[in-house]
Amino acid sequence: MSDVAARIAELTEQIREANDAYHVRDAPMVDDAFYDAMVRELEALETAHPELARADSPTRSVGAAPQGRFPEITHREAMLSLANARGPEELEAWFRRAQNVLAAEGLAERPVKFVVEPKIDGLAVSLTYERGELVRGATRGDGVVGEDVTQNLLTIAAIPVAIPPTSNIGRAPEVLEVRGEVYLPLAAFAAFNESRVADGLPTFANPRNSAAGSLRQIDPAETAKRPLALWCYAIGAWEGEGRPPSQWDALAWLRTNGFPVSADIERVDSINEAAAACAAWEARRADLDMDIDGAVVKIDDGELQRRLGAVGRAPRWAIAYKFTPTTATTRLLDVAVSVGRTGALIPFAVLEPVQVGGVTVRQATLHNQDDIARKDIRIGDLVIVQRAGDVIPQVVGPVTDARTGSERPFAMPERCPACDTPVGSPDGEVRRYCPNKSCPAQLVQSLIHFASRGAMDIEGLGEKTVSRLFEIGLVRSVADIYSLTQEQLLGLDGFKETSARNLLAAIDASRRMPWTRVLTGLGIRHVGDITANAITAALPSLEDLLAANLEDLAAAEGVGPVVGGAVIDFLATKSNRDLLDQLATAGVKTRVEGPRGPVVGPLTGATVVVTGSLTAMSRDEAKRAVGQAGGKATESVSAQTTFLVAGEKAGSKLAKAEKLGVPVLDEERFLRVLLGTEPPPAQ
Repeated sequence: MSDVAARIAELTEQIREANDAYHVRDAPMVDDAFYDAMVRELEALETAHPELARADSPTRSVGAAPQGRFPEITHREAMLSLANARGPEELEAWFRRAQNVLAAEGLAERPVKFVVEPKIDGLAVSLTYERGELVRGATRGDGVVGEDVTQNLLTIAAIPVAIPPTSNIGRAPEVLEVRGEVYLPLAAFAAFNESRVADGLPTFANPRNSAAGSLRQIDPAETAKRPLALWCYAIGAWEGEGRPPSQWDALAWLRTNGFPVSADIERVDSINEAAAACAAWEARRADLDMDIDGAVVKIDDGELQRRLGAVGRAPRWAIAYKFTPTTATTRLLDVAVSVGRTGALIPFAVLEPVQVGGVTVRQATLHNQDDIARKDIRIGDLVIVQRAGDVIPQVVGPVTDARTGSERPFAMPERCPACDTPVGSPDGEVRRYCPNKSCPAQLVQSLIHFASRGAMDIEGLGEKTVSRLFEIGLVRSVADIYSLTQEQLLGLDGFKETSARNLLAAIDASRRMPWTRVLTGLGIRHVGDITANAITAALPSLEDLLAANLEDLAAAEGVGPVVGGAVIDFLATKSNRDLLDQLATAGVKTRVEGPRGPVVGPLTGATVVVTGSLTAMSRDEAKRAVGQAGGKATESVSAQTTFLVAGEKAGSKLAKAEKLGVPVLDEERFLRVLLGTEPPPAQ
């Protein structure tokens, strides 16, 4: 019994964490199939051992409680969750359970029709109208209490602000609550990301998280910039006469009164037809302009819905038919190895092409050799591939039952695949490294890093262009970038006069980048944006840096002997010192300009850690903003950290901050602190 209680406690904690990640942070940490499996296991254990079931079990709750960013609203009727069915058999089992309840109510002979709707992967909202006027809009929250996001919802053109006093279906009620799902259409999402790239802004990861984050913007003007859309799918509270008697009639009433309702929703006469309709939705899932993760099957008759009621957190009269998760099985043809700018050897999977979530996947992440060994992934295996967050393909693991004996383990190469130099692993590191600084793969990656947004920000000098320039010998080091001419560029495929002129203008503009960004762009091991800031604060010119010893570097704030040793090793190489001379000759900044005193601002004296993915800026940009506001950005969380900024998919740093009691800010609050409109948390 103690083992059962322990498992219940473990599942409870895992489900709560997953709920918080999905509903509060808009950053799902597990896929739907894994989440559903945890919930089902917990439900089964609670059913078998009711004496161990907790009153606050996640099987009895919906979503997550509001987080205080917006005023709270209590829903007139609870916004319940839905139980899940995976496949026709589970759908039929759900209906049989409903039939048993109806039989007990004396309604066994009453005909039953079903409405089948798409289950949109967005953010559930409630719209409340009083005497035909929209008075408030709220998120689902925990199903009982949501967040008031009325002003943000008003930016969505599809939402009616008023209902006609009469219609051909009936008069608008005194009070009406409409349920819907806010989402980002896929085409609009892609176009919006393209516009952000053009404006030099970071892109969003996926439509669902972006829709949720957009609706939770503190400034409605920011929400208005996002191409949000809405589908309405139900009527909640209705005070007054004339309530539509069925789900089908409710959707017709909504459609007639100007609410957006999907034209593809079907009403069918049997559970088998409902299953077929769900299968049809799944078959065309990849062709839709919205993300759907299933279909919803509802018993149409409103009187039957009332008789069936709800059990726990879910109505008995509706169920979510969940589609196959965005995973697939394919053959691992090989494990290839790429070489990064620091010389790190990075393995990746070469796959027999397979469709995963509507995308053809040929390569996938494998992380490192230890991860490959831990999962026992072998070349020739059938492997399960998943698009993590529906974006990055990764190999989940092998299908060991399908092995024939011909599969072979992978071993990291002993020599660099790009230059054939023997490789090795520094003490305590899993990765292997190529020590040859003239390795062509490292040189190309170094060029790409130097031109990247976080370093010299040379627009137009991306991976493809760098690779072409390197292959034909025009650029071999970062200093060569500043010797490029229009004539040389016009000789390359894809370059016209305008594009050549724009690239040269971007290269020229990079000469004005501060010395800190130059140092970041050099790609010295362990020297990122924060470390470069610390070094240039202590050694504000190239001359100071060249004259420094290990003790001088280690004395810089946050720079210890390991980082200092990496800088000394870099400067000890003649080719690197020659490179610095060439950059200086090319007019690149080699000293800190302007006053060197401490910056005074909203974050003066604050120590800040940024983790996870932000929407308004990249992590590097956030760290620079901390410095510009007078604070200090560091990489590790400690008791001395003033606060942590947690974006999407914040991981171990967030957990450590919570353990130490370090205040955690979301992105919106962080921006308010940066602007000085809200004070930072007390230290």
